[in-house]
Amino acid sequence: MISVVIPTLNAQATLASCLEPLIAGVVRGVVREVIVADGGSSDDTGAIAEATGAQFITAPKGRGSQLAAGAEAARGEWLLFLHADTVLEQGWEQEAANFIERGVPERAGAFRFALDDYGPAARRLERLVALRCWLFALPYGDQGLLISRRHYRKIGGFAPMPLMEDVDIMRRIGRRRLVMLRSRAITSAQRFRSEGYAKRSARNLGLLMLYALRVPPRFLARLYG
Repeated sequence: MISVVIPTLNAQATLASCLEPLIAGVVRGVVREVIVADGGSSDDTGAIAEATGAQFITAPKGRGSQLAAGAEAARGEWLLFLHADTVLEQGWEQEAANFIERGVPERAGAFRFALDDYGPAARRLERLVALRCWLFALPYGDQGLLISRRHYRKIGGFAPMPLMEDVDIMRRIGRRRLVMLRSRAITSAQRFRSEGYAKRSARNLGLLMLYALRVPPRFLARLYG
C-alpha cells in the first residue's frame, strides 16, 4: 500500500528510531516497503538501513533530489515522505490506513508537529507550528507527507532543491487538498537545543521570508547549516 521514503545524510544517530515505528505498518500490511535515499553518507547509515530490511539507494545530495529519487524507486500506490530524525507515534499506521480507505486520492496528509523535548519552549513552538498550519496550510517536511502516487505525479513531484522543497510542494498541493492528521510526528529537538529555540526559530522564519523573496534555495541551504 504505502512506500515510505526517507532522505538521509549521515543519519546513523536517528535512523533506527525513525524506522522502528514503521514495523507496525509492515505487520499490518499498511507499509509495503521502506526506501532510504542517501545523499552520500560517510557513517553507518547504509548498514542500519540494510540491517532493518529497508531498500538503500543513492541519489544526488539535497533533500529534494533524494526525495524525488526515492519516489521514482517506489512501487506503492501511496507515498509517505519522512525525515530521518522524525519518529511517528504509535497508531499512526491505523490513521494512515483510514485516510487512504476514505478513497480521496487527490488529497494529501501531514502529521501534527511535536518535539522530543519536555520543556516549555518546545510546547510553545509546537503551538506556533499548529497555528502556522491552520492559518497557511503549510506543514514542513518534518511533519511527513502522505500522498497518492497519482496525485504526486500530477503536481510534478519534489523539485531537485537542497532546501524549501517541502514548502514548494505544499504550495502546489494547496489548502483544499491538504488534511492535517491527528497522529504526531515527533522530531529531534537537537538543533533547537544546541542553538537556542528563539535563535533557531528566527533563522527558520528568516529563511522562509528569503525564499518568498525568491532567494535561490542553494544559498538558503548554506545559511541553514
